[in-house]
Amino acid sequence: MRIAVAGGSGTVGAQCVDTLRARGHEVSILSRRAGIDLRDGSGLVQALDGMDTVLDVTNVMTLSRRRARTFFQTVTTNLLRAERRAGVTHHLILSIVGIDGVDAAYYAGKLAQEQRVLNGDTPFTIARATQFHEFAGQLLDTQRGPLALLPRTLVRPVAVHEVAERLAMLADAGPQGRVADLIGPRDEVLADLARRQLRADGITRVVREVRFPGAYGRCLASGRLRGDPTGNPGPVYGRTTFDDWLRARRRDNAPPR
Repeated sequence: MRIAVAGGSGTVGAQCVDTLRARGHEVSILSRRAGIDLRDGSGLVQALDGMDTVLDVTNVMTLSRRRARTFFQTVTTNLLRAERRAGVTHHLILSIVGIDGVDAAYYAGKLAQEQRVLNGDTPFTIARATQFHEFAGQLLDTQRGPLALLPRTLVRPVAVHEVAERLAMLADAGPQGRVADLIGPRDEVLADLARRQLRADGITRVVREVRFPGAYGRCLASGRLRGDPTGNPGPVYGRTTFDDWLRARRRDNAPPR
């Protein structure tokens, strides 16, 4: 199968590219380096010629509702338009567990992306996952100094390689609409994850929880981003815990002997 990966150089995208190639697929990365601009659509039709599936794992780092909506609506519209002209038969996207009704901040963009896909002409699959194990560290990296403020959030983090495995399986299966959520194996508190990561890295910083205001803050604190284990259909569970991930990360970063 020929698969184009939008966002193929990012944290999730690079893992998806490796996983898809290991399964024998011919994979193309949609990137500016290849002369393709997802924001204005230039080069997309030519890049998608002969492709069977587009996997969209694009991302933008923002808490601005307007910026997130503009980015995801623009990229999705351009992809769907080019897919229609190129004859692509499957549009597969990665979204976020628990964001229904949270039309705020970054989640507003993901909801807008899902809606564009639902209303598009290309047969689709929408796959949601919980936050990645890297999430706590990414938030720590946005702050300087001895004190780190993290939002009060209950999560069930999942390993990126397991997200990539699921997306590759869904690419093989063809369009299925909205599929069961992928959620992590264990309930966690985001601030606790940050403290454990700092301790594992030998870094001394104080982590404090803060309650974010508005709909976004209520969503974070509610626990809904962990998914619903009793939902119908029930979720698919990841296997790698945060502590498993920390141990593997420490081994990967250890200096050679």
